[in-house]
Amino acid sequence: MMSKSNPEQHSNPAGRPTEPSRRSRRLLQSLLVAAMLFAFQVSANAQEAPQYFRQNCMSCHTIGGGRLTGPDLKDVSQRKDRVWLARFMLDPKGMIASGDPYAAQLQQEARGVVMPTVSGMSKERADALLDLIEAESKLEKSQFIGLQIPDGPFSEADIALGRDIFLGRARLKNGGPSCVGCHTAIGLPGLGGGRLGPDLSKVFERLESRKTLGSWLLAPPTTTMQPVWRGHPLEAEEILPLVAYFEDVSRRGGEDTSPARLNFFLIGLAGTVAALVGFDLAWRKRFRAVRRPMVRAAALKRGQLR
Repeated sequence: MMSKSNPEQHSNPAGRPTEPSRRSRRLLQSLLVAAMLFAFQVSANAQEAPQYFRQNCMSCHTIGGGRLTGPDLKDVSQRKDRVWLARFMLDPKGMIASGDPYAAQLQQEARGVVMPTVSGMSKERADALLDLIEAESKLEKSQFIGLQIPDGPFSEADIALGRDIFLGRARLKNGGPSCVGCHTAIGLPGLGGGRLGPDLSKVFERLESRKTLGSWLLAPPTTTMQPVWRGHPLEAEEILPLVAYFEDVSRRGGEDTSPARLNFFLIGLAGTVAALVGFDLAWRKRFRAVRRPMVRAAALKRGQLR
């Protein structure tokens, strides 16, 4: 005997969607949200690509401005396909270690310098940077052509201004700190410079050219300097005198061997001794001011008892 079916199991009162249709709608909504998030991420990477390139790439590369430590990136996608370029950007050391011939050629052309793994690099960001490089390569003059520095000799005024900028005597336009707070160089007056960063007496010699040094100063890539200078970049008219000063310092040869560190230690030691002597004199009088009344009171008390 067949049982009667329940009409409520098949009915759809008020046009309500069935369970399969609800699942389909939820799946469609999830796909739409994922597509929107992906499109937003791609757009965000594209928008931030110029700033990211300026902060992380310009110290070693230009787009149409010639070679620095690394190659000029103008039309780089015509020299190597995008898949290879993205892989290299994500893991340059790994590509060289794998024995890739083109990666080894890049290292050789850079005189043994290996491109570091750039902080925050991802597949999406690499694609956005490659899009930026391709777009900038089509322009007559890219915004990333780099700092153009004359080849002629610098004047004494240029060198003097660079020294003043280094020492903090000349204020920087964007409010950045002076170099001497963290660095030293040969021939500095007084107690010399700071020791947090390296001695910059031979920085021009290490970077080997005005253009490379100028590009490095334009966007310092180190983890210590980048957060400081991101919001207070040097202007071109400040970089040129600094390059002139570092070139002059390098020409003099040697590194900072001034007795500034010993002088600082001796001044600190003398100050400590002076402070201890002062405290001794002050507390000695204070002890007497307490002890003498007590002795006098004890003597009077003994006299009364007699």
